[in-house]
Amino acid sequence: MAANQGERTERPRRRLSTGERREQLLAVGARLFSESPYDEVWIEQVAEIAGVSRGLLYHYFPTKRDFFAAVVERESERMLRMTAAVPGVPVRDQLATGLDTYLAYVETHAHGYRAFHRADAAGDQSVRRVYRRALAAQERQILAALAADPEFGPLFGRRPEVRLAVRGWLAFTTAVCLEWLRGSDLSREQVRDLCARALLGVVSPSA
Repeated sequence: MAANQGERTERPRRRLSTGERREQLLAVGARLFSESPYDEVWIEQVAEIAGVSRGLLYHYFPTKRDFFAAVVERESERMLRMTAAVPGVPVRDQLATGLDTYLAYVETHAHGYRAFHRADAAGDQSVRRVYRRALAAQERQILAALAADPEFGPLFGRRPEVRLAVRGWLAFTTAVCLEWLRGSDLSREQVRDLCARALLGVVSPSA
């Protein structure tokens, strides 16, 4: 018998794949950790928003710290894509734009950024592993951009300390961002310019 006119037939929800479900949970976590301090985000809250049981969430992530580390890793990979160098464009021209993107993210995700670096400083192993991978990826991305640039590329054969300088600059930028989030009077533009000058200062051919 045909359904009455105006009567709607609900379609069954499509079952998410393992990868899709994991991505959904991480997206919810990224939002919650950006909005609230780590200690105020509850696994039950994540499960409720995602529409899954707490047991299923624990199936993917055994502990809250594992979940947080996975969220940070996802966000770190996203940030790498957002700040990736554009081939053929000089590093000097891209630096301000890349730092603007990075600082906007830090400001928007202030709670998560602070929690990540606090956990790393405390020696949390799950976060430490994510931190080391994220730092190495950022370092490789910056070094690749410098190596491809006509101004900075020749440095690599003459100055082996450039890699160490870039690593030090990443630590400097993190420290500056954390201090900025504590309530510095500097604007985002001022922080951007400070970080840009610091990197150009340590990798400049004349330095």
